[in-house]
Amino acid sequence: MQLTPPGSAEGLQLVVTDIEAARAEVVDRGVEMSKAFHDTGGVFHHAGTEARARGPAPEHKTYRSFASFNDPDGNGWFLQEVTTRLPGR
Repeated sequence: MQLTPPGSAEGLQLVVTDIEAARAEVVDRGVEMSKAFHDTGGVFHHAGTEARARGPAPEHKTYRSFASFNDPDGNGWFLQEVTTRLPGR
């Protein structure tokens, strides 16, 4: 069995219904996390910080707001705000 090295997983996601409340709860538990951001080009975030705008998406549009952090092993995670599920999801 081949083990994946710690810190090699990127783009893992946790879905939340309120990005600001979820971020505050995680930060209160001692996790260093980015501020909330949204993608200026649409729904999905880009690698790195290109096309990111500060704060949640306007009107908290579903699937568009994120916050990021690394776990103790160095793996990269995103919180993604989903306020209304799209049909079929």
